[in-house]
Amino acid sequence: MIAEYKQKLREQIWHTLDMENLIRTSNSCFGKIPNFNGASKAAVMLRNTFEWENSETVFSSPDSALLDVRKNALEDGKILIMATPKIKQGYLLIDSEKVSGREKIASTIDGSFRYGEKIGSFPQIDLVVEGSLAVDLKGNRLGKGGGFADQEIAHLLNEKVINPATAICTTVHPLQIVDDIITEEHDKKINMIVTPSMVIRIDLNKVLEI
Repeated sequence: MIAEYKQKLREQIWHTLDMENLIRTSNSCFGKIPNFNGASKAAVMLRNTFEWENSETVFSSPDSALLDVRKNALEDGKILIMATPKIKQGYLLIDSEKVSGREKIASTIDGSFRYGEKIGSFPQIDLVVEGSLAVDLKGNRLGKGGGFADQEIAHLLNEKVINPATAICTTVHPLQIVDDIITEEHDKKINMIVTPSMVIRIDLNKVLEI
């Protein structure tokens, strides 16, 4: 079954990253989106792309692996939209102008609640960044099993604040890139993968033609 396959792949990635000491904290990444070594470098790689340069509003999941991405967005004067953990309290907007000098704390989960504002309607979003457990080069991604990233992307599409041309990115360690991920109908695709050393852009139209 697909669910069993996905869980086996999750456990394989978690085990590999833990055994290779590729996590930024001393805690195991098992059961989580990995806060991988090199996440800050991957955030810099993303920061140097034209997708980042041309974005005014960035959406991010609350994963710890994306902390540097969120901090960079605020330091670069962007509007940051952040999902709350498990989307339990919806979405927060953090205005970089209002957190000048406090970007590091404002990019954390606690700080986002302190400095952000809950929103019901979204501004147009130029760049989406999601945490991932595994990805492949066809634009398929695998999360930790809660389906929250899929819900977030679906919500943004339904609200018409992103479209198929919007950059939907994830930052990962190279060992999180796998040959193939079997997906289900509800799984949403990404079109950009950033590691500490490279940027991979995926043309989903070409992928669908294969």
